Amino acid sequence: MINRFLQYMQYEKNSSSHTVLSYHTDLVQFCEFLDIDPEEINPDSVDQQQIQHWILSMLNEEKSARTISRKISSLKSFWKYLLLQNITKENPTKKIILPKTNKPLPAFYKQSEMDNFLSDNKDIGGFERVRNRVIIELLYQTGLRVSELTALTDKSIDYSEKQLKVLGKRDKERIIPIGSGLLKEIADYQKIRNKEIIEREDFLFVLKSGKKIYSKAIYNIIKRNMPKYSTLRRQSPHVLRHTFATTLLDNGADINAVKDLLGHSSLAATQVYTHVSFSELNKIYKQAHPRAIKKRR
Repeated sequence: MINRFLQYMQYEKNSSSHTVLSYHTDLVQFCEFLDIDPEEINPDSVDQQQIQHWILSMLNEEKSARTISRKISSLKSFWKYLLLQNITKENPTKKIILPKTNKPLPAFYKQSEMDNFLSDNKDIGGFERVRNRVIIELLYQTGLRVSELTALTDKSIDYSEKQLKVLGKRDKERIIPIGSGLLKEIADYQKIRNKEIIEREDFLFVLKSGKKIYSKAIYNIIKRNMPKYSTLRRQSPHVLRHTFATTLLDNGADINAVKDLLGHSSLAATQVYTHVSFSELNKIYKQAHPRAIKKRR
């Protein structure tokens, strides 16, 4: 039953492989708490009290509110599927309230940090070094998700129109403009790739073996390169996505345009970056303005 739900989420709802894996992990852990076989779960035998006990056990284990919320959301999605398929008529998750989470503001690189990285890595040679620079610059200038970046092919790039065609979540296509400088970087990378990697899969970014680059490799590229330029505790491709959005808004871009470029389905997801910009401006104001902080007598 759980496997059918996972297949439904992956193939019918087009959920990412990461999301499907999280659903699987959360549901298996819930079944283990109930001491039942995941594939023999009887939804009609599960009640609200059992779910509340599971929440209490996670709180006792000092699981974070964010983690607990995700696991309960997995249960809610599972029972929503069961109701939709007429497998059950009761929903024990209906009155379960998700714990409040204090979402941290997205981390982002300063423009000076990105400028320093790009300046230091200009005119570098070798397939992997050139590829890594282009990957970081592309993430910085387009705000792509990792899954979107790894799925790019040479045909995704329109050199004449100076734009990138991206297939986002739920197979939603969007167009992102690209500057002439980045287009030249990509073209130079393709020449090196075509010369050094003769047999390869049909993707823009590949490994030295010719196989499509994978998400973990992208994370490793960021973690190897960016700590030299930034003291951020978290170094990841998503920080570059945050940087892209924050940079646009700080320079006066319309929030609806940023929403479309990021591929967000709602404006609420984009508005968090306005808080980031305000937070940064507020910090600068307090540091620089003589009337921002009252002087001690």
